[in-house]
Amino acid sequence: MRTKGRRGPGRERSVAFVAESTLPTEHGTYRVRAYRDAEDGSEPLAIVAGRVEGRTGVLVRVHDECLTSEVFGSLRCDCKEQLDSALDAIHQHDGVVIYLRQEGRGIGLANKIAAYALQEKGFDTVDANLLLGFPDDARRYHAAAAILVDLGLDKIRLLTNNPRKIEGLQALGIEVAERVPVVTRPNAHSAGYLHAKAVRMGHLHLDVKVPSSAGRPVGLAAEADTDVDEAV
Repeated sequence: MRTKGRRGPGRERSVAFVAESTLPTEHGTYRVRAYRDAEDGSEPLAIVAGRVEGRTGVLVRVHDECLTSEVFGSLRCDCKEQLDSALDAIHQHDGVVIYLRQEGRGIGLANKIAAYALQEKGFDTVDANLLLGFPDDARRYHAAAAILVDLGLDKIRLLTNNPRKIEGLQALGIEVAERVPVVTRPNAHSAGYLHAKAVRMGHLHLDVKVPSSAGRPVGLAAEADTDVDEAV
């Protein structure tokens, strides 16, 4: 079975459905649907709670792989916290987490570690990517859009703090009817990274507080575009 995403700039992209299985987890039991990207060979997943097919306004998280935090417990970012909160939210409300294999905002794992090395020399996450010859964000969302089409979801509520993700999905024909913020707690290792994403990449964090000792923020509160699911 092959599903085709909406037509993007220049050409049509597609993904192929591979298989579906039950996935019991510490967050609850889900259906996991595996796909294969015909363009780059990556294997995105749709983690589904409830019978969402064909419904309007389903809660969706489009999440990008972060091996360092999700497997090794890195404190440099809040990716694992965002994934965990999204899985809890869709289990409670019915929804979908689309898991894309786009490590390091699309630059790959080894390059991500190279970017970490530059950050240790004082560069922020944006400049580190640029110095390596990459854009600040190299992610693409054609596979996510195609999976949403396969599930019959063309009007969604999106769990995100990233306006570019909304723009990317809408450019591919997915209507984002509502943005639901993702609230996480920064730590001493992640605060500078989150600050750079907010200030330089437009991520929707507010109330940045900079401690005199570190010169980096220690507190970030997500903007509330909606009073629904504020805790996720």
